[in-house]
Amino acid sequence: MSILTQKTISKKVSFSGKGIHTGQKVNMSVLPASPNTGIVFKRLDVLENNTIYPLYNNVVDTTLCTTVSNNYGVKVSTIEHLMGAFYGIGIDNAIVELDSQEVPIMDGSAKIFYESFIKVGVKLSDQPIKIIKINKEIKLNYNNKFISLNKSNITSDIEFEIKYENKVIKNQKNKINIFEDDLKVVFNSRTFCLYEDIEKLKKLNLGKGGSLDNAIVVKDNEILNKGGLRNKLEFVNHKILDCMGDLFLSGYKIIGSLKCSQGGHHLTNELLKEVFKDQSNYSLIEIKGKQLPQVFANYQNLKSIA
Repeated sequence: MSILTQKTISKKVSFSGKGIHTGQKVNMSVLPASPNTGIVFKRLDVLENNTIYPLYNNVVDTTLCTTVSNNYGVKVSTIEHLMGAFYGIGIDNAIVELDSQEVPIMDGSAKIFYESFIKVGVKLSDQPIKIIKINKEIKLNYNNKFISLNKSNITSDIEFEIKYENKVIKNQKNKINIFEDDLKVVFNSRTFCLYEDIEKLKKLNLGKGGSLDNAIVVKDNEILNKGGLRNKLEFVNHKILDCMGDLFLSGYKIIGSLKCSQGGHHLTNELLKEVFKDQSNYSLIEIKGKQLPQVFANYQNLKSIA
């Protein structure tokens, strides 16, 4: 069965943790779903109208995380790490059930999601995948922030840059190819903040569940977490993880080349809105057989179940 067919996880996987912003305990299960379902969130703590679709036009807040809502005001927040794991592994269809508003932060990265999905493996279907192919460059500038998405023949790459005055973070830049590179270093990269920003988070009523167990905290010239960084570009690699998750809110895999400097959830969401404003910006393609090279997806290490 072709890697170019739609995929789901082979069996239910469950997670427990707390929301990094709400601080509330949450139990979450990811269940297999049939082809053409897409990713669907279901709030078990809400009795009616509890289904939420993680799509760019359902985003209602991008303050330090991505929050989506349905038409009844039922929300799911901090979805970006889970969505990044789905995108990077190639999971097209899944039902995500949770008993609180916020996806559990786990260790601050997508590492636990990734490892759990790899452990159970993926189930392939006979339905072809659908992709968005970018036809021309779309770009946005906001003060010192920049993002663009340009056409590419067969790849999906992200080039991301961050610039901090802090002497530990400084300027970092990295580029990854979602379909060809080993993304473990991206999945393993944790969210981070400056120590002096913690009070600001509290005033915004955010970060209630944050700790050194689920975030890198940088104070002056020191990383407060024992063991330091997991990789030398962990700061920018986490931004790439966020970007991957937010891009999957297009509802499809994207063939295109993204470049971003100083961006985040808001800028990526604005980019997707701009893409879909004009149908000439993109083509929706259904992949059948082997129209694209085998390198289209980096799934060779997955345990596949026909």
